Amino acid sequence: MSETLSRPKLEFDPADLWVLDREDIEALEIGSAILGTGGGGNPYIGKLRARQALEDGYTLSILPLDKVPDEACCVSLGGIGAPVVGHERLREGREGLRCVRAIEDMQGFPVDLIVCEEIGGSNAMEPLIVGGMTGLPVVDCDGMGRAFPEMQMTTYSIYGHTSTPSVMCDVHGNIVVFKHAVTEIFHERMARACVVAQGGGSDMAAAPMAGAFLKKFAIPNSYTQAIALGRAVMDAQRQHRDPIAAICEREKGKHIFSGKITDLKRHLRGGFVVGEAMLAGVDNHSGEAASVMIQNENLVFTHEGEVKVSVPDLIVVLDIDSGHAITTEMLRYGQRVAILVLPCHPLLQSPAALEVVGPKAFGFSDVTYRPFAGA
Repeated sequence: MSETLSRPKLEFDPADLWVLDREDIEALEIGSAILGTGGGGNPYIGKLRARQALEDGYTLSILPLDKVPDEACCVSLGGIGAPVVGHERLREGREGLRCVRAIEDMQGFPVDLIVCEEIGGSNAMEPLIVGGMTGLPVVDCDGMGRAFPEMQMTTYSIYGHTSTPSVMCDVHGNIVVFKHAVTEIFHERMARACVVAQGGGSDMAAAPMAGAFLKKFAIPNSYTQAIALGRAVMDAQRQHRDPIAAICEREKGKHIFSGKITDLKRHLRGGFVVGEAMLAGVDNHSGEAASVMIQNENLVFTHEGEVKVSVPDLIVVLDIDSGHAITTEMLRYGQRVAILVLPCHPLLQSPAALEVVGPKAFGFSDVTYRPFAGA
């Protein structure tokens, strides 16, 4: 850390901190995979890394959003790149730590809190691991309430935060600083080009946010939600109940289709996994056809040629028997899956948000977002 740091970091009351244990991490793996809507990085690999952090003696702790001081320096971070890269290439392990230290060196004073960019997949684990390495708590919130493929698709950016200067670090030890971007979309484009050059997967930390801003525009209670959701699935399995029904009950979601994957188009393009999964109905949906359009995450669900669900609501692909989510890089021909829809947070439904995370933002110009009201 730079010796020019001008003030000490804030201290927090230990009574306010939720210190995670191994069972919490197990539940977070399941819940973050569901909320990830197919993306956010492989949750199993993220779980293994978080478990290793616990075994190495690091403390993974969460601070409630309402306990964040207004003046706190909060840095959001996560992985950037295509999920399939994270599945095929292991991380070096200290990418996120280097990002935080570089931010501190640039600003001249310490980071107080780590913030999650997206609660989906392994990106739910990365802030906790970095928090453990830096000795900093992670705030119980995120910027999406799910996962999205592009960096400007956070509530932080949507509601006025400027993400630069930001830092990207890769497995090789490279540190890249984006000093200034004229728009959040330009920031995304430049970062995407850089991550492709770095091999398709890196960590990125955005410019610090004040605690006061975070409390107003973050999606609240994301870790609480994800861990409780994972525990609901685990409890249903132990009690021989339907885990899919347990998910719907907890999240006010709906099981809208059951089918088998009959065709899968999936490839890397511009740092993203893009494609489409074609489904033939089974059980109550026998004889029906459906599809899921993908860009790292599940974007649009079509049933019998008609769009039924679109972003920003959550389209979740689950193993039909276990109730565990299947990420986009793990989809395979012949899998029997259940399609769920879960409502997104209201912060993603404003006109300003829909310009950034609605179907038209992903190129679906003929799709109009119709909010899922909940079961």
